Amino acid sequence: MLRPSLAATPALLTLALLGCASSPPALEQERAYRVEWIDERPLLEGSHLTITFGADDRAYGTGGCNHWFAGYGVEGQILRFSTVGSTRKACAPELMEQEARFFQALEHVRRWDLSPLEQLRLWPEQGKPLRLLPEEG
Repeated sequence: MLRPSLAATPALLTLALLGCASSPPALEQERAYRVEWIDERPLLEGSHLTITFGADDRAYGTGGCNHWFAGYGVEGQILRFSTVGSTRKACAPELMEQEARFFQALEHVRRWDLSPLEQLRLWPEQGKPLRLLPEEG
């Protein structure tokens, strides 16, 4: 009976592992994501904040009160937004405060990843991420 040489074992193991490696996830464009958390705080009951990453390097969505838009750039896991612009509708003060925190959080995003629970997380340089889920339907 032939025994495999021990020298061949690391090479075979390396090839096997390379075959199992998958490409890193890509940020999905033209898909709406629903914001679930800003920093350490969940959204106000009944509020609806969204982000869509357009194929034209522009992000847009709803801030809970106003529609918003910003340029964005992504390279691998690095993600940056330009200054956020929005419509200027007035809403309840607590909704306006949440929207302002959301816009400020977007401008501080530096990277993104997917959590083990498949949440899209947008991370600032320091602190907790924005957490998002894909919109249903």
